[in-house]
Amino acid sequence: MKLATRQGWTAYAIALAVIVLDQLSKYWILYVYDLPGRLSEQVVGPFHLTMVWNQGVSFGLLRADADLGRWLLVVFSVVVAIVLVFWARKADRNLLAAALGLVMGGAIGNAIDRARFGAVVDFIDVSRLYFPWVFNIADSGITIGVVLLLLDSLRRETKGVGA
Repeated sequence: MKLATRQGWTAYAIALAVIVLDQLSKYWILYVYDLPGRLSEQVVGPFHLTMVWNQGVSFGLLRADADLGRWLLVVFSVVVAIVLVFWARKADRNLLAAALGLVMGGAIGNAIDRARFGAVVDFIDVSRLYFPWVFNIADSGITIGVVLLLLDSLRRETKGVGA
């Protein structure tokens, strides 16, 4: 079995960084800052910390209130991360590696929450900027990673057109 490319190892490092930052931020929010006891606090300008226990798939959509739904989402997140691990092993572009690492880390970060708490810990609130959802670092990793995957695919298609 061939080892991962340099970009593959970069993807794994990014995934690990996202998981660590996500879980540390959630630990701080829950146990140090005690956001569940405060519910919502303004940080600066339109940025608030607001406690939300997200039982939905993404941004609270498609709620999974039942225990079966919770564990299906955990399994789905882990399967997605495993598929991305194998894809990252073959990555040959930096942008692709960054994208895969962000999505892997975000999927695992949120899966950890679902397994531990039965819901994802969301707390970043910029709804005063007309973004209606409260989210976390893992969600940000997934979202930015998907955007980077799209950019990477567009860059490859553009290069292929003129070749």
